[in-house]
Amino acid sequence: MKISTLIFTFSVIVAIGFTSCTSIQSKPNTMTTTASTSIYDISINTIDEQPTNLSAYKGKKILIVNVASECGYTPQYADLQKLQEQHSGKITVLGFPANNFGGQEPGSNKEISKFCQKNFGVSFPMFEKISVKGSDKHPLFKWLSDKSLNGWNDQEPSWNFCKYLVDENGQLLKFFPSRVNPTSDEITSLL
Repeated sequence: MKISTLIFTFSVIVAIGFTSCTSIQSKPNTMTTTASTSIYDISINTIDEQPTNLSAYKGKKILIVNVASECGYTPQYADLQKLQEQHSGKITVLGFPANNFGGQEPGSNKEISKFCQKNFGVSFPMFEKISVKGSDKHPLFKWLSDKSLNGWNDQEPSWNFCKYLVDENGQLLKFFPSRVNPTSDEITSLL
């Protein structure tokens, strides 16, 4: 009698557990629409090694771009500058040099800054050279490419000149691959 009672109790527990797990799995995941941290909490150094916080860009859209000086997409620096100049009241371009793809950003912060100014007249904010993928990924690019942090996106940069558009309230709006030109309608239509 005790064994049959035990088997019956175990069967009931298993059935209740299975039903609970099934109902939990069938509910939509509401966490995919809410970021758990704010991009404005992230600190980073400028290219001239001055500490800053991304909260300095609250109230404007920001276009975050991982850049490199020796890439086939490097001419996009000119288009990023053009976007910054033509839409400065609506958006701020932020450049983040990275050497993650093909060793195409080998220079120091000082060399990168000089290159960008001399060759493309870059005046939009540039930041220190960082890693945008891998185990040493900077917290900014962790936030941009982890949906548990930004609310929906898991896409990390696949090459140099990938772009992330963040709205005036710090919400990630869209990811653009390298091939999307900064002055294209894909980007400017969202300003």
